Amino acid sequence: MSRNQILLGVIVAALLALGAAAWFIMGKPDTDPTAGSGSGGGPVTTADDRTLGDPKAPAVVIEYAAPMCPHCKRMNEEGIPDLKANYIDKGKVFYIFRVFPIGAADVPAETLARCLPKESYFPFIDLLYSKQESWDPEYGITDVQGGLIALARIAGLTSDQALACMNDKAKQARVAAVAQDAMTRYGVTGTPTFVINGEVQTPGAPWTAVKARLDAVLAKK
Repeated sequence: MSRNQILLGVIVAALLALGAAAWFIMGKPDTDPTAGSGSGGGPVTTADDRTLGDPKAPAVVIEYAAPMCPHCKRMNEEGIPDLKANYIDKGKVFYIFRVFPIGAADVPAETLARCLPKESYFPFIDLLYSKQESWDPEYGITDVQGGLIALARIAGLTSDQALACMNDKAKQARVAAVAQDAMTRYGVTGTPTFVINGEVQTPGAPWTAVKARLDAVLAKK
């Protein structure tokens, strides 16, 4: 069985266990999040989306990523700084980040990020990537919960707060709902996957390829 098949099974099982309420908890958008981009209407996002930049920017970039993913870590180190400095901060891109879990540990990692103030969300995602070897089971870590709690304490949560956050069923349900929506809406099967103005890029594509496509889209604006 492939990793993607295992992933689909995990997400479906989570949705069944948590119930259809997941869709209502998430606040699923009625239309494509990139609808209206460049037309003055702006993208449609959920209240819980974590974003950077101007919603009226000519390009809307959604990144589906996983805190456990080594390719996502590389993208975060090599591509995202360029994206932020030369596209987001210059008003060219509205950026939406969504977690697409590739393993069970991604769920508590994302719930912890969402227990923090909004302004601390992206710094905590950065911390998760930079410290993967301290909590990611793919590095042989057996106490994933302990590793995540240690990072949460760095971010300002107590151990009890972190544990309660990771066990929050509503937040777990939202992770599952986002993943299901990614598969249904865009056919996402791997990370990182970028969606540029509604066009899905090849999963795992290097930043050079994503940048080239983004530049081509912007050249038409």
